[in-house]
Amino acid sequence: MAICDVCFRHCRIPEGGTGFCGGRACRGGEIYPKNAGRLTALALDPIEKKPLARFFPGSRILSAGSYGCNLRCLFCQNAEISWSEEAFALRTKTKYVSPEELAQAAASYRKAGNIGLAFTYNEPLISWEYVRDTAKLVKEAGMKNVLVTNGCAELPVLEALAPYIDAMNIDLKGFTKRYYEEICGGSLEMLKAFIERAVQVCHVELTCLVVPGENDGEEEIKEMTGWIAGLRNGEGAVIGPDIPLHISRFFPRFHMTDRPATPVETVYRLADAARETLHYVYTGNC
Repeated sequence: MAICDVCFRHCRIPEGGTGFCGGRACRGGEIYPKNAGRLTALALDPIEKKPLARFFPGSRILSAGSYGCNLRCLFCQNAEISWSEEAFALRTKTKYVSPEELAQAAASYRKAGNIGLAFTYNEPLISWEYVRDTAKLVKEAGMKNVLVTNGCAELPVLEALAPYIDAMNIDLKGFTKRYYEEICGGSLEMLKAFIERAVQVCHVELTCLVVPGENDGEEEIKEMTGWIAGLRNGEGAVIGPDIPLHISRFFPRFHMTDRPATPVETVYRLADAARETLHYVYTGNC
């Protein structure tokens, strides 16, 4: 039995067992990332798909993902490789790709406009050790590392990765405790602490998926953007108004098919409200 220290769940994992995320396990009394290097997706994507709007725009980045997630978003966009039954079935069907092999793959796509490697699709922080080892090699090759994450991780995990990560897109899914716990199965307070530190170590952009009847109120968006606007860099200077925010349209997916897609006008209205505070607000899926 050992306790995992990656996120707010602090899973007590028995010998040979697996934690809530499906990616971390216990072996010899130690916690290790069982999903490390077990890739379920690999694609050369436009950087804007991460989404990153103000980090090497127009470039491409090799994107890699495994399986497992420590949240349980009812609207999960990548359920097939994240936390559905199908995703966990992939555990026995994936082939291990070493950090060296993945870094070499990233370098091989330079001529196709690739600037580096993005850890994405599932939650990369549940195998942060693999991310660290691979990102270090990518960095040594003179390329960039991007992390697409839900941000629900303890700060020591972030500190371990900070020297190697150049940019992050972090999901800021809503701004109420109820929404994070009931709809996402996450921790808003842990996420806020993660973002506060992340903006001090690399380029950060935030994404909010707007779900009808859940987090689509102007007051919530204004409270969220007001908090973002107050974020500071490592020297204590306010940088919040310059942090890009992506407001994305929801489509019925996974366990949340009981409502229609977010009206386009709602996304635009909330984006306008966010622009009252932030300089760079983008709309997605419209």
